[in-house]
Amino acid sequence: MSITSNLIEPDGGIVFETEYFHAHQDVAYPIKGLIILASKRHIKCFDELTEIEKIDYIQLLSKIRKAQRDVLGIEYVYYFYNEDTTHHFHTWMLPRYDWMYEFGRSVESVRPVLLYARNKMNTKENIQEVLDAIDSLAKELNK
Repeated sequence: MSITSNLIEPDGGIVFETEYFHAHQDVAYPIKGLIILASKRHIKCFDELTEIEKIDYIQLLSKIRKAQRDVLGIEYVYYFYNEDTTHHFHTWMLPRYDWMYEFGRSVESVRPVLLYARNKMNTKENIQEVLDAIDSLAKELNK
């Protein structure tokens, strides 16, 4: 909530925001192009979105996905959100890279992929690639 209220600046900065949503990357999971799209309003479930928020949400997901493909060459993305979070409504847009397939191809691979990234990919070089990707996405989305 602190990030969507602009009380805390996420590492790499804001990728994009609208009146209703905020897009950023959680660099604790240093995966190039991973985006978290969070509602600014404190809700937990998709069905709590207003009609205008639903439209903004879908348009923003589409816009971010296009930028992931056009700017970073990301071919596949897993989307997920959960309603039993202590935070508010947010959707993760997790790119799928070839190295991830050793953990499987289904949703079951997501947690091992995230843990691997957090524990094994926190190198200075990789963090810089992630920050560069954030900057590239932000430039594309804010044109």
